[in-house]
Amino acid sequence: MAHPFHDAEDAALLDPASAPAPQYGTGALCDVIPAAVAGFAVPGMPATGLTLAPADRVCVFLVDGLGWELILRHPDEAPYLTSLLATSCGGTGRPITAGFPATTATSLASVGTGLPPGRHGLPGYTALNPETGQLMNQLRWQPWTPPAVWQPHPTVFALADAAGIATSQVSSPTFETTPLTKIALSGGTFLGRLTGEERVDLAADQLAAADRALVYTYYSELDGMGHRHGVDSDAWRGQLMMVDRLVQRLAEQLPPRSALYVTADHGMIDIPFDEESRIDFDEDWELSAGVAVLGGEGRARHVYAVPGAAADVLAVWREVLGDRMWVAGREQAVAAGWFGPEPEERVLGRIGDVVAVARDDMAIVANRTEPGESRMVGLHGSLAPVEQLVPLLEVRC
Repeated sequence: MAHPFHDAEDAALLDPASAPAPQYGTGALCDVIPAAVAGFAVPGMPATGLTLAPADRVCVFLVDGLGWELILRHPDEAPYLTSLLATSCGGTGRPITAGFPATTATSLASVGTGLPPGRHGLPGYTALNPETGQLMNQLRWQPWTPPAVWQPHPTVFALADAAGIATSQVSSPTFETTPLTKIALSGGTFLGRLTGEERVDLAADQLAAADRALVYTYYSELDGMGHRHGVDSDAWRGQLMMVDRLVQRLAEQLPPRSALYVTADHGMIDIPFDEESRIDFDEDWELSAGVAVLGGEGRARHVYAVPGAAADVLAVWREVLGDRMWVAGREQAVAAGWFGPEPEERVLGRIGDVVAVARDDMAIVANRTEPGESRMVGLHGSLAPVEQLVPLLEVRC
């Protein structure tokens, strides 16, 4: 019996090689800090082909969920951010790619190590630990895994701090001791502040306190509002207005010889709550056949097959979903550059036997086994531009 949402005779299958791969090495999130501090000549800093003008004091402000296309859609709610776009008079902003998948744990690791996912080893929201056979949530770090084993590379902050650069992270106190912070954002001094206003004010103070400084600050509330209410909600637009004010507040306090870079870990898209838009893996016998573990998230799935079933699982997922999702085997996804050039051997087993990435406005949810994630209005993770493109906005003083 044919799957209710697919007619193979009427729809052409998407070629995974045609998916817009992230621009690792020239215009991806992992390139931002190495490019921003290139003038410091920090030993061991990852190389990048992205060029940014040098500055003595560098601040990176990462706003969780602030996609490039979302800024373009909301000039009235974000007038200051809009003024920094290249499409505006005098603007110098540009879109860069988040990396794959476009999700927080992966992107923060990319920012903090200067490496693509295939090297730092956080290839999704959840990924299989080949050593234990368990699915690991890399945002919540559950089940516990030794952080330095999972991600052994030094952070860009540790490298800068060792080179004598005054280095600090200004974020929520909640994140100070988390494993994700340890493996991605540690090095120098962590300074916890509760509100966005406190964070940007302290970030400006940290810049002014040293002749050479690298400061990272972070705001998560926009993302949370998008997940709960969607990016088409008044609640989300209200948070965007707050972000706009925070960026302007920080920009107006920059000390001389400073550069502020505003970026994000991913964009977001609202997915309707209907059977065609949200396919429930837990209730779909075709998609679940031969699958041992379902990882990733709704718009960027890692599918781990039972031994010997990988080829069959790939064939079924392509047949059922291949007109709406880029569906690739592990080797094909790696060859297409989704995880960056030359992934490390220790990372390959964390990537699904099948990797399924939404192009259309749909998601593979799991209402029974992932109830919280499946209830979210706004989702992300895909290679689609609305999630993949993030801003790189610049203010110099």
